Amino acid sequence: MSPFNSALTKKKIYSVSELNKETKDLLSTHYSFIQVEGEISNLSQPSSGHIYFSLKDKKAQIRCAMFKSQLRRLSFTPSNGKQVIVSAQVSLYEARGDYQLIADKMQQAGEGGLQLAFEQLKSKLFNEGLFDQSLKQALPLLPKQIGVITSASGAAVHDILSVLKRRFPAIPIIIYPTSVQGEAAKFEICKAIETANSLKQADILLLARGGGSLEDLWSFNEESVARAIIKSKIPIISGIGHEVDFTIADFVADLRAPTPSAAAEHAVPSQESWLANFQAIEYQLHQIIQRQLSQHQQSIQWLNKRLQQQHPGQQHQRHAQTIDNLDSKIQQLIQEKIKHSQHLINNQNYKLQQHNPANRIIRYKEQLNYLSKRLNTSIIHNIEKLKTKQLSLIQTLNTVNPLATLERGYSITNPAKSTTIISSSKQLNTGDKIKTRFASGHIISQVQEINHD
Repeated sequence: MSPFNSALTKKKIYSVSELNKETKDLLSTHYSFIQVEGEISNLSQPSSGHIYFSLKDKKAQIRCAMFKSQLRRLSFTPSNGKQVIVSAQVSLYEARGDYQLIADKMQQAGEGGLQLAFEQLKSKLFNEGLFDQSLKQALPLLPKQIGVITSASGAAVHDILSVLKRRFPAIPIIIYPTSVQGEAAKFEICKAIETANSLKQADILLLARGGGSLEDLWSFNEESVARAIIKSKIPIISGIGHEVDFTIADFVADLRAPTPSAAAEHAVPSQESWLANFQAIEYQLHQIIQRQLSQHQQSIQWLNKRLQQQHPGQQHQRHAQTIDNLDSKIQQLIQEKIKHSQHLINNQNYKLQQHNPANRIIRYKEQLNYLSKRLNTSIIHNIEKLKTKQLSLIQTLNTVNPLATLERGYSITNPAKSTTIISSSKQLNTGDKIKTRFASGHIISQVQEINHD
C-alpha cells in the first residue's frame, strides 16, 4: 500500500451532511446570539409569515432569516434599505450549506440608545409614583379659555384649531408657540408650561405635535418636561404623534390623547350637545308645569264633584268661603309654580346667551387683527435675523473653503470611485486608481509604488 493510501485510511472521511451538521454546531456554539449591524436587502416574505433577507455593508453580505413569532414583536416593519441591528445566532442551513443568521430581535440602528434611555426614565418616574392616577387633575367641564403648547407653524396647531372651532367656537384659545424638536425644544416647552401657569389665563392646556420617529419626538421624553407637566396646576392633555406613539409626557399628563385632533376633542364638549341639553331641560320644565296644572285642575274638579253630592243649601253656604280660600290658594300656588318655572327657563336662557358666540365675534376679530400684525412683524424680524446669519455663514464658509487652499498649490486625493480623502499611504494598495484634484481640473492616476515613510 502506498504512503498516500495509508494516510487516507487514518483520517475520517465526512459525508456532506455530517460536515454541514458539525459546522452548524460549531458556529451555533461559538457565535451564540451576537449583534450585527447592516442594511437590509433582498427582503422576501412567503405565505408562511417568516421573512428572509440579506444584511450587507460596503464589503460583504450575509443571509438572514427571522421567524413569524419573533417578527410579531417588532415595533416597525422591516424593508429594503433600512439600517438595522439584529440579535441573532450564527447558523448554517444544512440542506444547501448556506451560512446564515437566525434573527431573534431587530431594532432600527440609532434608536437603540434612545429606546434604552426611554425605558430607564419611564421606570424611574414610575417608581417615584408620577404615573399614579391619584395625581391626575380633573378636566373642566366647559373651559373658559384653552391654552395650546405646540409649534406655531406645524400641522398640529391647524388640526387643533379646526376641531375647537367646529366643536365650541365661543371658547377663546391662547397659543404658546414652542419648538417641538431639537435641543432647545425641551426648554421652550417647560417655559411655556410655566408661563401658562403664572398668567392663569387658560384653565386647560393642550401639549401637542405631529408624528415622527423616536428621535423626532424625543423632546417629549425629557425628564425636565415630565416634571414641568407634573408641577402644572392647570390640567394638561397630551396629543403627541400618532396613536401608536407613546412618550413620557403621555404617562404624566392628566389625559393622553392618541393625536393632536383627539386632544382637542377631549378638551371641549360639543356646542350642539349643550344646546340640546338646554332644550331638553326647557321641555322637561314645560312638562312639569303642565302636569302640575293638570293635577290642580283635577283637584278642583274633584272638589266640585263632592260639593255637588252634598246638600245644595247650608252645605254650600258653609263651605263657600272654604272653597273660595282653597281656590285662591290653588291659583296662588299655580302662579308661584309658573313664576318659579319661568325663572328657571329665564335662567337657562341667560346661561345660553352667555355662551352665544355672536356676542364675542367683534372682540375676536380685533384680537385676530392684533395677533396678525404681531405675527407679520415677528416674521419680518426673523427673516432679517436669518439674512444676517446667512451672510455670516457665507463669510465663514469662504474662510474655510478648501478651494482656497488648492489655489496655493495644494491638491486633494481620493480613490477614483470614492469621495474619501486619502491622508495616508496606508489607505492605498499598488494598482489602485486615484483621483487628484487641483485648483483647476483633476487627473486620474494608478499607484505604481507605495512608500510608507
